[in-house]
Amino acid sequence: MKILVLRFSSIGDIVLTTPVVRALAQQVAQAEVHFATKPAYRSLLEPNPYITKVHCLTGSLGELVQQLKTEQFDYVIDLHNNLRTRLIKLRLGVKSSSFDKLNWQKWLLVNFKINRLPDVHIVQRYLNAAQPLGIKDDGQGLDYFIPAGQEVSLATLPAPFQQGYVAVAIGAQHATKRLPLEKLVELCQRLAPRPIILLGGPEDAPVADAIISAVPSPNSHPPIHPSTHSAIENGCGRYSLHQSASLLRQADFVVSHDTGLMHMAAAFGKPIFSVWGNTVPEFGMYPYRTKYQALEVQGLSCRPCSKIGFAKCPQGHFKCMREQNLSVDWSMVGAGQ
Repeated sequence: MKILVLRFSSIGDIVLTTPVVRALAQQVAQAEVHFATKPAYRSLLEPNPYITKVHCLTGSLGELVQQLKTEQFDYVIDLHNNLRTRLIKLRLGVKSSSFDKLNWQKWLLVNFKINRLPDVHIVQRYLNAAQPLGIKDDGQGLDYFIPAGQEVSLATLPAPFQQGYVAVAIGAQHATKRLPLEKLVELCQRLAPRPIILLGGPEDAPVADAIISAVPSPNSHPPIHPSTHSAIENGCGRYSLHQSASLLRQADFVVSHDTGLMHMAAAFGKPIFSVWGNTVPEFGMYPYRTKYQALEVQGLSCRPCSKIGFAKCPQGHFKCMREQNLSVDWSMVGAGQ
């Protein structure tokens, strides 16, 4: 049976589709699973052994449809469910099913703070979309496959990091999902004296440099209180996506905003402290099947202000991040402060 899975973006959303892909490959007799996405995410999917072929939207939608038609799919599973994927299903003309985006429930929560969302993770909604093919949740969580040659050896890191470190993912696509600089500095001071690797894209590197400048190292003069000393490495833009995944996999635990690296860390079963600003875990995209603590400011009448995010706080005060107390349950990672 030849099956097409549709999900065009983004990193975290695609990682969250992996239980569906695995279940299709393992539970549907003689299944051949194809995946259609954007070119930017091809490298994320090609190492997945459960995917036979990756198709990319490199030209027009019509060109992609013609390419997909030649495959003669038996079934399409739409895990994006937008206008573009609906057109693809219509033009392929084969049996299909789609996941429920719960748009009106999210709209009620964002605009009127009325929560009608079911307490169901988005992965389960993805799996529900594939139920017509008889698949069941195998309970194995998320997958992330690191290609050969992309693992980062601990021997390449400074000596303190070779005995363990914390990975802190400082980036996020939208500013309202990111801690401001002063709170990131406070976070790193709270994590001291653990070695810290800051992860993100090239655009996050200046912020990482600013964090390192603001948190004195053990050799600083004059030194600050010994309990706040920390070795910090700027990995933002220095490592590829797969190399960043390798560093997440080898970390003692992970601190992350609501972003793709959080879901990658969940795929490795890492304990996660997840930081939430304008979005909320109730949207169903919290860390999947791993230990986690959600760090969020409760009781704000303006939150959530969006199901995605903004370039700046619509209210101007940014209380959802500026008032974070960053109080973490250290017992979750078996360590005292």
